[in-house]
Order: sequence, then structure tokens, then C-alpha cells
Amino acid sequence: MLLSRGMKIYLIGLRLPLPWPLIDNKRTTKFNQPFIYFTVIYRTFANEYMGRILSIDYGRKRSGIAVSDLMQIIANGLTTVPTHQLSAFLSGYLQQEPVERIIIGLPKQMNYEDSENAERVKSFVQSFKKQFPDIPIEFVDERFTSVLAQRTMLDGGLKKKDRQNKSLVDEISATIILQSYLENKRFIELK
Repeated sequence: MLLSRGMKIYLIGLRLPLPWPLIDNKRTTKFNQPFIYFTVIYRTFANEYMGRILSIDYGRKRSGIAVSDLMQIIANGLTTVPTHQLSAFLSGYLQQEPVERIIIGLPKQMNYEDSENAERVKSFVQSFKKQFPDIPIEFVDERFTSVLAQRTMLDGGLKKKDRQNKSLVDEISATIILQSYLENKRFIELK
């Protein structure tokens, strides 16, 4: 994967040679310049320049949590936490891992008005911003994420008993919220 940061170019996790017509056996170009591999270990580059993105599917009883990888490409389910323990869990996690931003699912109705749980989400965000003012928080429409999570579990071949596990549904919903955010972010960057 080729990434550029300022004037530096990094080849992450790969050693890619130039096409054969451009190099000879001594790894020099036709212009007699030394051929240089820029190899940077994935974790070193990511820790230096990026943090994870964390998403929360906030619920009255449980909250599903998902995180991106350090390169912000793939969303992974992390865990489901009882909502009354969410602040303590997040403060511990933020001390261990670099988090660039937090994405929270904002429940909306079909007519785009806030649902009854939206007020709880907004009050949580206000208290979180007082505790961690430097971490930006973004809202994402979370309609149909639970339905998509159920469908994902069904398509994945989970047994009926496993599909009834509501904490797993919340974790998968948070993963869907984060993955859709990451894909939208990449789409906007390509424009």
C-alpha cells in the first residue's frame, strides 16, 4: 500500500521492486541513481500518524463498541459494555490506545426526527466532552443497524440461540456504524 505524508512516500508492509525495464541487477535505475526501498512497518507508521476511530451504539441497557485498525481501514467489534459502566470503560481504553475520534450512532425515526433514545445519547456526549474535550465526536444516523446486524448474523450462519444474544447484536451494530463511516470517509477523500 502506497501512502504519502507530506513529501515522504511510504510502502507499508511490502517490498515492491520497480518494473524490470527500469532497474538492472545491481538495483540501480538507468539514470545510475540508487534504488531505495521505503519500508515502514505498519504499526510504526500508524502509531506515528494515526489513531483509532471508535464507534458506540449507545443503548439504554447496553452499548456496543467497535474500533478501527490503526490505519483506519477496517472496523472490528470490540465489546459490549453495560451503559452505566461506559464512561469508565472508555476512560480506561483511551489511556491504552490512541483514539483520533469517536463516532456515535444517533437514533432517528423514519421522518428524520430524533427518537426517544436520542436525548440519552446527547446527554452522554455532553458529559463525555467535559471529561475528554480534545477528542472530537461525530454523530452518524444509526437507523436499521440492528436489522442489518441481525441479517449479518443470519447470513453468517449463527445458531438461533447465538442470534438472540443482544450484546452481540449491539457490538455488530457498532461495527456497521463504524464501517459505514469509514467507507463514506474514503469516498469523500476520493472525490
